[in-house]
Amino acid sequence: MTEFLLRKGAVLPRHAHPHEQTGYLLRSRLRLSIGTEQYEATAGDGWCIAGGVEHGADILEDSVAIEVFSPVREDYLPET
Repeated sequence: MTEFLLRKGAVLPRHAHPHEQTGYLLRSRLRLSIGTEQYEATAGDGWCIAGGVEHGADILEDSVAIEVFSPVREDYLPET
């Protein structure tokens, strides 16, 4: 589980990875692009992105999101 603090005006470029990604927007607003669809998410909204599907986001307001990846994203684990 990862908490993301996202700044207004930031762009998360479209990308894909093998992990399923499930998210929940705790605060504010963003525009998600998932595959060929676009969604405007507001606080309380959630999403699930299948592994291998291209996606990205435009941050419309300072936002906080929680996301879970399966399998675990090894690159997000703290170094020991």
